[in-house]
Amino acid sequence: MQLQPAAHAFLMDGQMVQCEEFGHGHINTTYKITTDTGCEYVLQRINQYVFHDPVRLMANASAVTDFLRQRVTDPRLALHFLPTADGLFYYRDPQGEYWRMYDFVGGFCLDAPESPEDFYQSALAFGRFQHLLSDFPADTLFETIPEFHNTANRYAQLRQAMERDAMGRLSMVGQEIAFLMAREEAATALQRMKEERKLPLRVTHNDTKLNNVLLDRITRKSLCVLDLDTVMPGLSVHDFGDAIRFGAATAAEDEPDASKMKLDLEMFRAYTRGYLEAAQGLEPLEIEMLPMGAYVMTMEVAVRFLTDYLDGDRYFRVSYPTHNLIRARSQMALAKDMEAKWNEMARIVSAVAGEAR
Repeated sequence: MQLQPAAHAFLMDGQMVQCEEFGHGHINTTYKITTDTGCEYVLQRINQYVFHDPVRLMANASAVTDFLRQRVTDPRLALHFLPTADGLFYYRDPQGEYWRMYDFVGGFCLDAPESPEDFYQSALAFGRFQHLLSDFPADTLFETIPEFHNTANRYAQLRQAMERDAMGRLSMVGQEIAFLMAREEAATALQRMKEERKLPLRVTHNDTKLNNVLLDRITRKSLCVLDLDTVMPGLSVHDFGDAIRFGAATAAEDEPDASKMKLDLEMFRAYTRGYLEAAQGLEPLEIEMLPMGAYVMTMEVAVRFLTDYLDGDRYFRVSYPTHNLIRARSQMALAKDMEAKWNEMARIVSAVAGEAR
């Protein structure tokens, strides 16, 4: 890879004097660039295996960040992509690889919350992201991954995988199939509401894990939201729900002992409080459906894990043959615990929404 030509394709301040691999991402290749003027930048090669249309991806990301930067008082609250001399926010090298560059913002990320306060701060970041983009025309964005949160379509893919039974594993997952199919109507409720336009189409992040929020090293308060590759039109409740699915769970996503997987109501309350404090302007039905967002996202991911297990683990990276099956079971356990705590989840949302008014 020709790093120097890629770096100097962008209008950075000075000449590159240092380049080092940076971050722990699994998709894009990332470098930290330092110039002779002391400026620091992040240079990334976009993974075209995952993202087939980098041009549209960067059209989304640059439009959203430009919009955000006009609305924040602290520049650290929004990423700043650098243009090339041609005014583009990407560079295509002679090998056909696509690159982008943005200002480096000092801070740190967490893979998991170390306290309810950490989770609350991530909620403030994603809630602020939602609020600041509330009047952005979401329908002008491209779908970087079409039908990403169409849970009905995910169920259809599961049925296709069952028919193929490519690895001969179907006979071993009867209980899991029965669990998922018995809950299909509930799991696809948000998709129906989207199609019926009962919930508004918004700009959504679609990867609302804590490690996509930059925190200030001194104050530990949230700064900007990172990783805008999956920014596209969607439902706010999906963004809320995926954050809960991952950050309010009491066990790792691939915990072999599914009995350890529960919903932590204290963490659920902390995130709900931060999200509703920052995401002003959500419609009443969006707020009411926040618990459903957590449930639907958990079920959707369970369906995806089991589909991949049946198909031979082609999408999610695995460390052992039953890895995706273990993941699916952990998500089902989390969904079942949400069912048991449904009334309390709804009560928390109602109470927090009343306080946030």
